Amino acid sequence: MERILDITLWVVLGLHLLMALIVVWRVWRGENSVARLMGLDLASTLTLAVLVIVAMLRQNSIYIDVAIALAALSYISTVAIAKFISDHKVF
Repeated sequence: MERILDITLWVVLGLHLLMALIVVWRVWRGENSVARLMGLDLASTLTLAVLVIVAMLRQNSIYIDVAIALAALSYISTVAIAKFISDHKVF
């Protein structure tokens, strides 16, 4: 049963990395700043998922702590960039 879980986690990790490559391409070739912002937000979400999957594969909880910190920074940066795009000023 544990072997099936490992295979499933490796397949899911590969799919998430493939999706991350597609998102990076989308951010690079985005039409406008809003499309790029959405791509960056999705990239951070995929990075969180990859960190959690790696934590499950390695059975190490430090990756979960890093994912939690990244989630907090991702939220703050998304709000700041969205405010900058809408008002052309941060504060």
